[in-house]
Amino acid sequence: MEIDPLKPIEKLKLIDEILHSLHQPNPDMDKIWAKEAEERIEAYEKGKMNSIPAEEVFHKFNK
Repeated sequence: MEIDPLKPIEKLKLIDEILHSLHQPNPDMDKIWAKEAEERIEAYEKGKMNSIPAEEVFHKFNK
């Protein structure tokens, strides 16, 4: 498909369709991330994971 002759709005619609096709729900991946999140929360609550205050993180990246 040639995209050069497309009008800007048509290009945007095409981009939107492509992005939607890439972001389909994946139940298996959702389960993996949910398990990872639970493990991280548990590690944090047990003191096995260090944390950095949000203010410090934002300060570092706003420089």
